[in-house]
Amino acid sequence: MIPAIDRRYESEGDARSNRVRAMTDDRLPLLQGTLDLLILKALAAGELHGLGVSRRVEEITGGTFAVGPGSLFPALHRMEEAGWLRSRWHRSENNRRARYYTLTRAGRRRLGEVSAEWTRIVTAVGRALEA
Repeated sequence: MIPAIDRRYESEGDARSNRVRAMTDDRLPLLQGTLDLLILKALAAGELHGLGVSRRVEEITGGTFAVGPGSLFPALHRMEEAGWLRSRWHRSENNRRARYYTLTRAGRRRLGEVSAEWTRIVTAVGRALEA
């Protein structure tokens, strides 16, 4: 199942209608496994709070992907449980308490592995489209 990726659609209707609405937007639905890669890449530059991760993903994808809280926070929690991220509570720039995330050594290793996998996938699909 493709998760809702845009905050505007998360509270509207079922998941199927969310996918349809998201696909009519300029944004694309996330493929299985893409969210972890984007989160790891967003955090490779340094510590960010949840909203910062979401903004960074949107920035590094040129606005193609916008990850809403309904997809982001479960993924951050799952990735922390896997040992790829570490978090701590800290005051945000607007003086609110926020959880900040950083990559662990295992997270950096996972980023390298997943990046290599996606590079192989993109190359193979590119070849197939040119055939």
